[in-house]
Amino acid sequence: MSKVYITDVILRDAHQSLIATRLRTEDMLPACAMLDDIGYWSLECWGGATFDACLRFLKEDPWERLARLKAALPKTRLQMLLRGQNLLGYRHYADDVVRAFVRKSAQNGMDVFRIFDALNDIRNLKTAIEAVKNSDKHAQGTICYTTSPVHDIHSYVTLAKDLAALGCDSIAIKDMAGLLTPYAAAELTKALKDTVTLPLHLHCHATSGLAEMCQLKAIEAGCEHIDTALSSWAGGTSHPPTESLIAALKGSLYDTGLDLDKLQAVNSYFAEVRKKYHRFESEFTGIDTRVHVFQVPGGMISNLANQLRERNALDRIEEVYREIPKVRKDLGYPPLVTPTSQIVGTQAVLNVITGKRYETITNEVKRYLQGGYGKAPAQVDSDLQKRAIGTEELIECRPADLLKPELDTIRQEIGHLADIDEDVLIYAMFPEIGKQFLESRSTDSLVPEPLELETADSVDGVKKAPTEFNVALHGESYHIKVTGTGPKHESLRRFYFMVDGVPEEILVETLDEIVLDGGTQGAVKSNIASKRPRPSAEGDVVVSMPCNVLEVMVKVGQHVTAGQGVLITEAMKMETEITAPITGIVKAVHVVKGEPVNPGEVLVEIVMHPI
Repeated sequence: MSKVYITDVILRDAHQSLIATRLRTEDMLPACAMLDDIGYWSLECWGGATFDACLRFLKEDPWERLARLKAALPKTRLQMLLRGQNLLGYRHYADDVVRAFVRKSAQNGMDVFRIFDALNDIRNLKTAIEAVKNSDKHAQGTICYTTSPVHDIHSYVTLAKDLAALGCDSIAIKDMAGLLTPYAAAELTKALKDTVTLPLHLHCHATSGLAEMCQLKAIEAGCEHIDTALSSWAGGTSHPPTESLIAALKGSLYDTGLDLDKLQAVNSYFAEVRKKYHRFESEFTGIDTRVHVFQVPGGMISNLANQLRERNALDRIEEVYREIPKVRKDLGYPPLVTPTSQIVGTQAVLNVITGKRYETITNEVKRYLQGGYGKAPAQVDSDLQKRAIGTEELIECRPADLLKPELDTIRQEIGHLADIDEDVLIYAMFPEIGKQFLESRSTDSLVPEPLELETADSVDGVKKAPTEFNVALHGESYHIKVTGTGPKHESLRRFYFMVDGVPEEILVETLDEIVLDGGTQGAVKSNIASKRPRPSAEGDVVVSMPCNVLEVMVKVGQHVTAGQGVLITEAMKMETEITAPITGIVKAVHVVKGEPVNPGEVLVEIVMHPI
C-alpha cells in the first residue's frame, strides 16, 4: 500500500456532532469550489440526521440541497450515511420505499452509500445494498464497532464476509462512540484485510482522545481510507483533523498527496462560518474519556445534556451515564448508534427521572424486545421482555418481511402536497414534520429557526417590557421568563420563553395586520396548554416527563381496563404508550393531539364506576 485516501465529513458528520446538524446549505456552497479542488476521495454531505434537520429546523428541501451540492462539486464523489432498512428515519420501511429512496438519491447526485444497521443484522442491509448496486453506485457495507461480551474479532470478520458476499464495493469500520483503541484498531484491520479483498475505510470519532492513534495503527495494518474533518470543525465529539493527518503522513509510504495550503484556505472559511452557529454549540467539545466507562457516543452526550436541562434535571446526568450500560445489557448489548442510541438513552433517562427502572417503557424498547428492529447481538433480559411485550409473538424473521409495499399508500396520503416523487419520500421519512414542511412550502411560509436570538429587553434596539414576571390567567398563576425572539418575517415574529420552567414558543402577528370586530388588534398563536387538574385520584393519568401528545386513544364514557393504552406521547424522538392505571370509565380527557404536556398534570381521568 502506498497512498491513503481521505473522506472529509465537514458537510455532514462534523456539524452533526458539534452543532446539532444546523449548518445551512447557504454556508456550504461558497466553499464548494475550494473543496472540489482538494482531491478528496469523497465528501460526506448527506444522510444521517441532515434530512431530518433540514425539514425540522432549517426549512430546507433536503433533495434540493443534494442537487445543489452535486452541481457545485462536479469533480468529487458525494457520500451519504444510510441506516439500512431504516433509511434516514427511526423505523423499518417496506422494500419498495427503500428502493425508491436509493434510486432517487442516486439520480439527485449521490455516489457513495455508506450503509449500516444498528444491530449489525445483515438481513437489514441486503435490500439497500442491492438497490445501490442496481443504480450503479458505490455500496459501502458498514461494521458498527462496539465492545461487549459478544462482540469480538471473529464476529466482525464474519460480518465482513457477509457484506462482501452481498456485493459491497468497500467496507467501513464505524467507530461512532470512540471506543476503538490503537492496538484493537490494528488487530481488527489486519483480520479484515486477511479475510476480504475490499478497500477498508475507518470512521473514528475523537471523543476519547484516541482516534488519531487508531488511524495511524489502522493505516500501518493496511487501511486505505480514513475519515477526517477540517480542523476548525474537528476534535471532541467530531473527528480528527484533516490537516494533521495529511501532515503526519507527508513524505511517508502513506502520503495522501493533498495540498496543505489549499486546505488552510478552505478551513479558514469554515472557521468563520462556525461563529454564526455559536448558540448551537455543545458544552461537550473536548476529550471525554467517560466513553470507555459508559460507552456513550459523543453526539449522544450532548443530546442527553440538552434533554435533561429542558427537564431541570441536568444534575442527574451522571446517573443517566451509569444507567445506560445497564439498559444496554438488558437489551442484549446493541451498538449505540441511531436508532439504538436514542432507544437506550431515552429509556435510561426515563428510568432515572421516574425513580423506578422500567416503570415506563417506550414503544421503541417494546418493539426492539419483540424483534422489530432485528436480532439482538446477545440474549435480552427475559423478565424485561415479558414485561414489555407480554404474550405477543416474537419476530424471528427479517422485520421488513412483515411489511407490505407502502409507497402507493404514502403517495395517496400526502396527495396534492407532493409535486414530485422526492416530496412523497419526504413525507415517507417523517410524516408529521414532512407534511408540515410541504404545507408551509405550498403557502410560501417556510421560516427557518433563527441563528441569533435577540435579547428580549432590546429588540431592534428599542427598550422593551420586563423579561421575567408572573401572569394570572383564569385564576391560575404562571411564571414567565422571556428568553429571546426570532427575526421578524413580514408581519410575524417568534418569541421564546419559559413557562413555569418549561420552554415554550409563541408566534406574534403585528397589530396592524389583523382586524377583528371592526377594530385593529394583535393576534398571538401559542402552544401553551391551559392549566390542567393536578393528580388526586387513583385513576388520574399523568406522564413522567415533558412530552407532546401524538394520539388520544380514548374518549369520555369509554370503558378501559388497567394497562390499556389511552395516549401515545413523544419525547426525545421516542414514542411512549401511556396506559390506564385502573379499570373503569373515562370521566374526562384534558388533552388533544399535538399538545405539549408536563408532569403533574392530569391528562385523562378514569373512575372505577360509571359516570
